[in-house]
Amino acid sequence: MNQPLPLQSAKPPSSTGKVTVVGSINVDQTVRVQRLPSPGETLLGSSITIGPGGKGANQALAAARLGATVSLIGAVGDDASAAAATELLQSAGVDLSAVTSVAGPTGLALIYLADDAENTIVVVPGANAAMDASMVETSAARIAEAAVVVLQGEIPADGIATAVRLSTGRMVLNLAPVVALDHSLIRAANPLVVNEHEAALVLSQLDAEAAVPAEDEALVVALRAQGVPGVVLTRGAQGAICSDQAGTFSVPAPRVNAIDSSGAGDAFVGALSARLAMGETLLEASHYAARVGAFAVQSHGTQASYPHSGDALPEA
Repeated sequence: MNQPLPLQSAKPPSSTGKVTVVGSINVDQTVRVQRLPSPGETLLGSSITIGPGGKGANQALAAARLGATVSLIGAVGDDASAAAATELLQSAGVDLSAVTSVAGPTGLALIYLADDAENTIVVVPGANAAMDASMVETSAARIAEAAVVVLQGEIPADGIATAVRLSTGRMVLNLAPVVALDHSLIRAANPLVVNEHEAALVLSQLDAEAAVPAEDEALVVALRAQGVPGVVLTRGAQGAICSDQAGTFSVPAPRVNAIDSSGAGDAFVGALSARLAMGETLLEASHYAARVGAFAVQSHGTQASYPHSGDALPEA
C-alpha cells in the first residue's frame, strides 16, 4: 500500500460545484447505556435525547457546514417530527425545496449509545419509504446539474437506481445499510464508501463466489477488481483506506477522546463529498474527511457534533 505524507488541507479550494444528496431524513432517538445489551437482555438507560438525523440529512448538513452548495432530495412525514428533522438543515443553508411532505410519520432512528462510544442503530423508514423511482424522477434536473450526487442505502433501491441513472456528475455511494442493487449501479460509484462489514457484504453481492479477504487492504483491492473505480473503506479510529486509479493509500485518523461515534461516518461522507465537489482528489478529500469524522466523535449527537468551516479540526 502506498503511504503518502498526510495532506493538511486547512482551507477549501476557492470554487465549488453543487452537491445533491438523495437520501433519508430522520429524527434520532438516542438512549445512553453503560454498555450495549446482549440479545434478550434488559438494561437501564441513563438518558434519552431526541434530535435530527438520517444518513441523507446528516451528510447534507456536514457538506453544507463545510462550505459546499448543497441540495437535499428526500421526504418527511406530516407529523410534528418533520420540523425537528429539518431545523439544522435550514440553518446551514441546505436547499430543501425538493424535500416532500407525505402522509404518515417522519423516519425514526433508535440509537443505543454505550459509554465506550460504540452504538447500535435501528431505523424505521417512515416517510423515507416514499423515495421510490417516481419520487426521485421529479427532481431529475436537480440531480443532473450536480457536480457530486450522494446516495445511501436508507431509501428504496429503485429510488437509488433512478438517481444513478439521472446523475451526470460524480456519484458517491455510501451503501449503508447494504441493500441489493444491480451490479452496474455499484460499479458506477466513484467512490463507493463502506466500512469493513459493509465492504464484505458488497463484495459478496458483486460476486457470490468470491473469497472475502480478512485484511482491509485486500478487501479494498478485491472491490476494485470487481470494477468499482473508487473505494473508500472507513475504519473508525484507524482512519480509512482509499483506492482509485492513483493507487491504494492508508489515511490516518487523528487521535481524539471519542465520546459519541454515532453519525461520524456521515460526517466523513459529507466532508468527502464537499471536497470532491471542490475539485480535490479522492486521497486529498479522504484525508480531510478523516479529520472531520474525528471532530464529530468528540461531542454528543449526530448533526449537532458536525464542524463548521471555521472550526479547527484535529490533526492526524
